[in-house]
This record gives sequence, C-alpha cells and structure tokens, in this order.
Amino acid sequence: GRGSSQAVAGAVYTASNATTGNEVLIFNRRADGQLEPGGVVGTGGLGTGAGLGNQGALALSDQGRWLLAVNAASDTVSVLRIHNRGLDLIDVEPSGGVGPVSVTSHRNIVYVLNAASDSIAGFRLGPRGQLEPIDDSTRALSGSGGGAAQVAFSPRGDVLVVTEKATNRIVTFLVDDDGRPGFAQVHDSVGQTPFGFSFGKRDQVFVAEAFGGAPDASATTSYEVGREGSLTPISPSVGTNQTANCWVVVTPDGRFAYVTNTGSGSISGYQIAFDGEIALLDLDGRTGVTGDGSGPIDLALSANGRYLYSLHSGTQSIGVFEINDDGALTPLPFTAGLPAGANGLVAR
Repeated sequence: GRGSSQAVAGAVYTASNATTGNEVLIFNRRADGQLEPGGVVGTGGLGTGAGLGNQGALALSDQGRWLLAVNAASDTVSVLRIHNRGLDLIDVEPSGGVGPVSVTSHRNIVYVLNAASDSIAGFRLGPRGQLEPIDDSTRALSGSGGGAAQVAFSPRGDVLVVTEKATNRIVTFLVDDDGRPGFAQVHDSVGQTPFGFSFGKRDQVFVAEAFGGAPDASATTSYEVGREGSLTPISPSVGTNQTANCWVVVTPDGRFAYVTNTGSGSISGYQIAFDGEIALLDLDGRTGVTGDGSGPIDLALSANGRYLYSLHSGTQSIGVFEINDDGALTPLPFTAGLPAGANGLVAR
C-alpha cells in the first residue's frame, strides 16, 4: 500500500535561480500542510545564483492554471502549465527589459518588473499559455538605480504597484481595460527601504520596510490605494522589533499579515482591522521562529489560508506553519535540501 502518504491537497513551488539553468522545484502539499518533494522542471532560462532583493519571482495566474517565473540572468519570463502530476513548460519570452525579478497577473494580463532597467513591461497570456507583449506597455519607474523589489496588481486589476528600495519610493500606475498603464505616480514611502508588499481587503496594501537592515528597526506600513492611484497611509511604520522585514503575505480572509525578518530568523504576525489598521500579534514581533541564521525571505500561503510557508536563504529550507484561529503559528516539520540561491515561493 501507500503507507502513511496522504492524498495531495496542493503544491508549493520555489525556483532554483541557478546560473546553470533556472528550475522550479515542486513540493506536493498534503492535507496536513506538510510537504513532500514532487519533482523539478526547467524554466528554459537562467538564474543569478544569488539573492534578487525581490518579492514575486514566481506567481500563479488568476485561475491557478499557470505558473509564471522570471529568469533574472537571461532577461526572460516563463509560463508553466499546472496539472496534477506536476508542471509543463509552455512558453519563454523576453521580459521586455533587463534583470526581471518580479511578475504579477490579473485575468489575462501579466506584468514583469525589470529591476536592472528600472521599468515594467506588459503581456497578454493566451488561453494556451502563450505570452504576447502588449504594445506601448513598457513604463519607466521613478528614475534609475531604484532597486525595485516587486510589482503587483491590486485585486481589481486597475492599479499596479512597484516598490523601490534604494529611493524609498512606491510607484503606482493606473491600468486601462486594454491592459496598458498610465504614467508613473511616484509616492514617498512612509518608512525606509520599502520592499515586498501584499494586498488585503478593501483596497488596502501592506508594505514591508527593511530600514536598511538596521538592527530591530524594521516595520510595516498599511496604505489605502485610491481609485486614481493615490496612496494614503493608514498605520505608519508599525515596528516588528526585529531586523530586515522584507516580505509580506495577507491571509485570504484579510485578518492577518505575516512578514519575514531576514536578520532575526523570525516571522512577525499582525492583526488587521477592518479599516486597515495593523497591530503586532506578539509584542516581541516573534510570532514564528525560523531559526538563527535561517535568513527567511519569501512567504506563501496555502489557498485555504491554513498553512504558511517560508523560504530560508541561510539554511536552504522551507518552513511550514499552521495558522491558528487567533493568528498564532504552530511549527510543523521543515523541508530541507534546497539550492543555495532559491528564490520565489508560491502555494496552492
């Protein structure tokens, strides 16, 4: 028989980001949240083998049919078809710039953030997984050398948001019905080194602030995103009391946000009020512990919102946590043996 193996409930994906050839590592997710290796599929592109200073190197399409992956060293983006037995590589296209580090999709529109060229570029995702560039969709960010970290669509798909670590700016673009962006609207970040972010309910966005890696200085700010692309702070720079908060996820019900503190080997949880105000779940900022030297970077949530996964750059592992009703995290066995430069994390 199959022994203790449970039925597969979903999957978690990360990218090797290897210089010899980028690959997606598949982990099958059991119903109890634990992970089992599920194979490796090449993306047809190249990684950098090192950190990308980003969030969103991997993204799922709206319906969960496609996995999108950036290839930072070959300036391409890949589309892989998701099926029960794994992934199939469908298409690889130029990213429309240099150094792609983040990708996002809404319906059939895809945007790639090209960090080295400080720009975004748009694509249409066809019904068979083909990517086609959208004419006149490339837009510059606030300037050069911005250290852009992430691009993501708002839940309605009418606003794109980009964070710039080096300039302490957040850029928004209105997106029309054809998928074309308007001009760059540049906003000053409340806190220093705005990095990863995640949208919640009611047009709220939650932005990690690494504060240049200063000890115990990192924070998170919540903003309201206006219909015209404005950003209005709700809770300004609520500290984690931890070091180098860089990545953010919000639970599907919008009640909790979790951030990774790369310098502290920890995950901070926040409670989110209806109006978008945030407060730490734990006064010390240590809702979850990933371990000394673990260097947690990316985060992902299972589709049902019950399990939180963290990618650890220091220990080359994936952390697994069950999310309790009050937002507390219960650790489950971690999964080890990842490539050193692994980047990006999504779950379904």
